[in-house]
Amino acid sequence: MATSDPRFSLPLAWWWVLLLAAAAKLAGADDPYRYFDWTVTYGPINPLGTTQQGILINGQFPGPRIDCVTNDNLIVNVVNNLDEPFLITWNGIKQRKNSWQDGVAGTNCPIPPGANYTYKFQAKDQIGTFTYFPSVALHRAAGGFGALNVYQRPAIPVPYPAPDGDFTLLVGDWYLAGHDQLRQTLDSGAPLPFPDALLVNGMPSDIFVGDQGRTYLFRVSNVGMKTSINFRIQGHSLRLAEVEGTHPVQNVYDSLDVHVGQSVAFLVTLDQPPMDYAVVASTRFNPDSTSALTSIGMLHYSSATSRAPGPLPEGPETADWSMNQARSFRWNLTASAARPNPQGSFHYGTIQTSRTLVFASSPPVVVAGQNRYAVNGISFVVPDTPLKLVDTYNIANVIGWDSVPPRPDGGAPQLGTPVVRLNLHEFVEVVFQNTESEMQSWHLDGYDFWAVGYGNGQWTENERPNYNLVDAQARHTVQVYPNGWSAILVSLDNQGMWNLRSANWDRQYLGQQLYLRVWTPEQSFSNEYSIPTNAILCGKAAEYAH
Repeated sequence: MATSDPRFSLPLAWWWVLLLAAAAKLAGADDPYRYFDWTVTYGPINPLGTTQQGILINGQFPGPRIDCVTNDNLIVNVVNNLDEPFLITWNGIKQRKNSWQDGVAGTNCPIPPGANYTYKFQAKDQIGTFTYFPSVALHRAAGGFGALNVYQRPAIPVPYPAPDGDFTLLVGDWYLAGHDQLRQTLDSGAPLPFPDALLVNGMPSDIFVGDQGRTYLFRVSNVGMKTSINFRIQGHSLRLAEVEGTHPVQNVYDSLDVHVGQSVAFLVTLDQPPMDYAVVASTRFNPDSTSALTSIGMLHYSSATSRAPGPLPEGPETADWSMNQARSFRWNLTASAARPNPQGSFHYGTIQTSRTLVFASSPPVVVAGQNRYAVNGISFVVPDTPLKLVDTYNIANVIGWDSVPPRPDGGAPQLGTPVVRLNLHEFVEVVFQNTESEMQSWHLDGYDFWAVGYGNGQWTENERPNYNLVDAQARHTVQVYPNGWSAILVSLDNQGMWNLRSANWDRQYLGQQLYLRVWTPEQSFSNEYSIPTNAILCGKAAEYAH
């Protein structure tokens, strides 16, 4: 490209001076800051042809997409103009040393109506596809969710050529009933009905335009309430490129299962004749064969004049197919970026675990006259004071310390506010046991973990020889198959109070969650930041307000 910039005519010696000066400046510079002002309101939306009330951010449904670069500092000022408290959580962003910004009821007081809260956090050492969504009540069913894409710095290579473009797809189940009505349904003891539709970016379908011969990155996140999806493109292969912020071995698939709360990214080369091809998302693990929901979009070649012939691509049918696909996801050990902490080569399979926690879900149980979900017999009740504040100010009679048994013990179900105490830098095995015929999904805030094993039936120690202890996929949300189990290994290197929850939001709302308190007596900013000066104080912590 022609230019008249005088820097391009400098002698070679001056180039070295400029480069050294720039390097010195960068060495002392802070990471960039990006500022966002969001106003949350109710507003009319029309995703299914019928006007309903949605939750909008700056008037948008879905909410604004955040595009940033790894290590950027994000300053997001959220003004709550709803008529009830509101919170946003940042799904998959690890919040290094900073659970104060996690945006869940155990760490933050909800933003009162008419008030604001400014989130301040860093996309530290992360590259990939993430989301945000409302975390209290059932606001998630009304909108308020969006994409958060973290791109690599130019100096950080990723293990594939730069795509010719990328597409962000927020896929999820959707209800015509409002979030208040759905909440009343759960509070009355009834289950949520099967969803009414499957949306892609807030619409029944979407169109993606590209040029023949070029390659595009598709970022797909399941932002639904409770339903797994399968994604496929007619006549095209999907080359897996990223799983929840880490780089996998780039296996090629005809379709990909994406469970609630999960994100994947894959490369698609437009190597077919220039036509319009169907982009299909459909629900998985449906109650019966007639209840599947499907969204049919379009991959449009820019020179296309006709639609591709032939039937729509069929999705898989069995759970075994999905489990085998999950086992085929492997961590790319040669990739130079986007690894779980600690950074660099981490031989997790050679580290001795300090303890094993087996968390079993339960079918709906009646506790204190209510239908609830439980973990090892304890159904979580959200207190009026966030647990992080309770711990900080040593407030008594709120937390049930270690009240969840480390393994199911057959005890009578009961309500509680359980927090499991763990030490900073422990290396822990966690097994999620699904005792039901419903597909489940579990998410851990603040961490990536290694999904080392999946299986059917009841987990026992005899399953460990079958674990992948070399290159298991790292992720933040793991699916647990019907009447099956999933095992993870996690390095507890991020101090704070962290939510471990069902990503199926009806189950989370009715008690299938708990908190992990990762702590050390050696208090230091190198371990954890102090309480923010703008923290909202509520409940029993309100008296500590300045």
